[in-house]
Amino acid sequence: MTMWSRRSVWSLLGGAVLALFVSRTGSAAGLNAWSFSFDGLDNKPLRLSDWQGHPILVVNTASQCGFVGQFAGLEQLYTRFGPRGLKMLAVPSNDFGGQEPGGATEIRARAEGEYHVTFPIAGKASVKGPEAHPFYQWAASRKPADTPRWNFHKYLIGKDGELAAVFSTMTEPTDARVIAAIVSALGEG
Repeated sequence: MTMWSRRSVWSLLGGAVLALFVSRTGSAAGLNAWSFSFDGLDNKPLRLSDWQGHPILVVNTASQCGFVGQFAGLEQLYTRFGPRGLKMLAVPSNDFGGQEPGGATEIRARAEGEYHVTFPIAGKASVKGPEAHPFYQWAASRKPADTPRWNFHKYLIGKDGELAAVFSTMTEPTDARVIAAIVSALGEG
């Protein structure tokens, strides 16, 4: 008999709830980012609702990806804008090229040890397809043309819990467009 992890069960339940909601209403219109949570690397829940009223940058990451250096830029953003209200969440995923094969210890060692990341890191999750974490299913329902195509895809959630901006892997975290979107989401621009 296969043992299900708590993360797998919550992901499946969240996906089922999203699918049921969409099937009954025809859309995910009644949901926003505050409707979702992730397990942290320590298996404690990271509820986006705890950050309600703050913009959040959600980034799918992979510690063996050629774009892993973006962790440094993400930390720069967090250091600069975190005190002003920006929240940030890394979501490790093995969906693209199998570039996140390790567990929590390896993920933490690379992000915190090599890139000095201080923002929260979720446990590994799928970010694409039918197995995607419910947050990513919701985001795909909002912006179907702007779903993750590789690691380090960035979703900026506004203070209202809705998608404010989307940035591809190729857009560096410190790009002027990302900074402008964060400033705007903070209500400073």
